[in-house]
Parts: sequence; structure tokens; C-alpha cells
Amino acid sequence: MNKHSSIAAAGSLIERATNLYDFTDALRGRAAPAMELPADLPPPVTPAVVDPAASAPPSVPPVALPWRGPVQRIDREKLVEGGYILPDDQATALSEEFRIVKRDLIAQLAGNPRGNRVLVCSAHSGEGKTFCAINLALSLAAEKDRDVLLVDADFGKPGIPEALGLSSGPGLMDALTDPTVQIEDCVLRTDLPSLAILPAGQRSNADTEFLASARTAILLDRLTQGRPDRIVIFDSPPLLAASPAAVLASHAAVALLVVRADRTGESALRDAAGMLKGGVQVQLILNAVQFSATGRRFGSYYSKGD
Repeated sequence: MNKHSSIAAAGSLIERATNLYDFTDALRGRAAPAMELPADLPPPVTPAVVDPAASAPPSVPPVALPWRGPVQRIDREKLVEGGYILPDDQATALSEEFRIVKRDLIAQLAGNPRGNRVLVCSAHSGEGKTFCAINLALSLAAEKDRDVLLVDADFGKPGIPEALGLSSGPGLMDALTDPTVQIEDCVLRTDLPSLAILPAGQRSNADTEFLASARTAILLDRLTQGRPDRIVIFDSPPLLAASPAAVLASHAAVALLVVRADRTGESALRDAAGMLKGGVQVQLILNAVQFSATGRRFGSYYSKGD
């Protein structure tokens, strides 16, 4: 309505409307009188019922992000010097031990809601966590339907690239502290197609705080984007010497706590295990143990001629 309308001003809005439109029959429940429609009036159109699921665009699975760094060759001589497993070498006592470890680990990761993230840690330094992390990664890389990313997360004393004879560069901490650094550019590819290495990167004065930020979860998801079968292994700092290990445990599905047979005390082991909270499954790996003459001796079977 406008100022040119000729409706009487008396009465309420409802009364004024009644002067224009007779709602009496409708309000009393009587049907409105039939109206004669023109013969050439087109038939009424029934609106189509649209299924939201049918009209929604199909979901596209995430695409795996390619590692863009150059391929580097793992130094086999360094592996021998360090006592590590040699890829494609004959079975040894050490390789058989880690085959048992990885079989149990793969079973624990199957269907785990936290994905395929494994934390290798220890109570103190010198107990063999890096040794176990590298050997576990080499053993898992031999699987036919898996690929492995070994992350050097010991920011204070990184050593994985050097142990494998690889040239290091920017790494995990650089991607955490600098949003312009793409984490897939930091990954080192190796001549083992199923094994890649992520260096620790430049250490900051707030390693724990950066690891505890929301960006960590985003970057870790990028590392497995489009590859749900990829196993990510973190070599962390010692639990009782640095705080980042406990934060990393909150992102892992399984924590392998390395115990040195001749060094790790029970109280230290209990304190270290107590720091692994947040729902992570904790398993122990006994390192540097001496087998008895009647115990299992893997490797000797494969060296026999019969």
C-alpha cells in the first residue's frame, strides 16, 4: 500500500484487510466458492522432489602429496658400521627379531582410530631408541604393500639422516614454525622406494609449544593424505630428558618404549611410562639383551645348507 491507496483509514489492520478480502468463509471452515478458470490456462506444474544426496557432487578422495625432494642413496657401508639391517640382505638374528616386532606392530595398527603413527622413545639417552627406530623402518619398508616415513623428531640431537648417509635439510620443526614451508618439500626420498625420511629441522626455543599447536595435527595429516596405509615412525627425544616426546605421544597410536637390558632402571621405566598418556598403546622393546644357549637364535637357520 502507498499514499495513493483509497482504503478507509478506520479500523485495525485486520479490519482493513477484511474490507478488501472476505476471509469469513475460510475462517468458518467453509470452502471458498468455485472459480471459473480460462480454458487456455496451462495445467498446474507439480514441483519436482529433489534428493539432496543425488544432487550433491560426488566426494573425491584426497590425493596423496608427492615428495618433491631429490632421491638420495642410503649408504650401505654406514648401515654395516652402525649394525643396522641391510635392505635385501640375507636373514640375520637382528632382522628376524625386528620381523617379529613389526608383525605385532602391524596387528596393533590395524583399524586403530589414531592411524598408523608409531612413537619410538626411551627413558634416557643411550638406550637404543634411534637404533630401534631405524631398524624398524628398514624392516617395515620391506613389506610389499606398505610405505614408511621415518621422522627424526629428536630436535636436540638429530641423527637419522647422518646414520643413513643422507644430506639433511629443512624438516619438521621448520614446517611448524614457518607456514610458508611445505612439509612435503622437506621429506628426503631414498633409493628404497618404500622408505622416506623427514629430518628434524632447525631447533627452536619452543619445540614443545610448537608441537602442541593445532598446526602439528594439520601437518601430520598431510603426511598421510591419500595414503592411509603409510606408517609414520617418530624417533623422539628421551622422555625423562625433554618434554616433546610426551606431546608427540598424544599424536601416536602406539608407543614403543625401548628398554636397555643392562642400563634402564625400574624407577626410570615407570616414570617414562607414566608420561605416555592420552590413549596411546605402550609396548616395551628390550634392547641389548644377551640370549642364552637354549633361547631362540634367529639367523643360524638360514645360514645352514639343509
